[in-house]
Amino acid sequence: MFIIGDFARHGRVSVRMLRHYDAIGLLRPARVDPHTGYRYYAADQLARLNRVIALKDLGFTLEQVGEMLDERVDADELRGMLRLRQAELEEALEAARSRLAQVGERLRAIETEGRMSTQDVVVKKIPAVRVAELSAVAASFGPQDISPVIGPLYDELCDRLAAAGVTGFGPGVAYYEDAGRGDGSVVVHAAMTVPEGTAVEGVDVRVLPGVEEAATIVHRGSMDDVLPTAQALAHWIGTNGYTTKGYARELYLECPDDRSRWVTELQETIERV
Repeated sequence: MFIIGDFARHGRVSVRMLRHYDAIGLLRPARVDPHTGYRYYAADQLARLNRVIALKDLGFTLEQVGEMLDERVDADELRGMLRLRQAELEEALEAARSRLAQVGERLRAIETEGRMSTQDVVVKKIPAVRVAELSAVAASFGPQDISPVIGPLYDELCDRLAAAGVTGFGPGVAYYEDAGRGDGSVVVHAAMTVPEGTAVEGVDVRVLPGVEEAATIVHRGSMDDVLPTAQALAHWIGTNGYTTKGYARELYLECPDDRSRWVTELQETIERV
């Protein structure tokens, strides 16, 4: 089971949105603590959340979405509807392209439900590492908001390290934290592992603490397509008696120019429920 904040992170939506969906009966928590009022969600509720977001992005009202889900629209029907919307968005204005990417990502998550293997999840200890980093705020944890922020941060960081004569840096490690604004925004930390003694003006050099127990999985491909992998990891965590603590780290193992060939390890800090 996940508390509402953790479930929101795995679903890449805001806590406020989940509360609204609860209020209108569209996505009820699996359990509500009668004493504290805390909402708890089950991992398998990600499937319904994916459908809610996908149908909403198709242009249906939330009332219509609720009626369609109650009628149990099957995956084939939903897939056909999403593909039709994709074709329409490809002919739309450039301003609609970010929305198209979100529809595509939810489609991939729906298509891989129950089929993406969690056998490759490995629980291990993550050692502390010295990193040089630059940080900025993204509007949300969604790829459409993270990608435009983290890419320039890494470009700037690598340029500064090279200009300072730092050699042997890498691989990259990205990690995130709530921005504390109450609007779902997150602080994006773009970091590179560096040798001891590294000092670069305008760059924060620190030791990123280790993690005693982390559930990890390797994602192959662009980070814009990470949602199915991230949710497969969430399913494994939720069905094996664990809960998560904070956002996942991303360890960039291979980053060629062709983003479809990237290899990234997702690292979720976990603890027993």
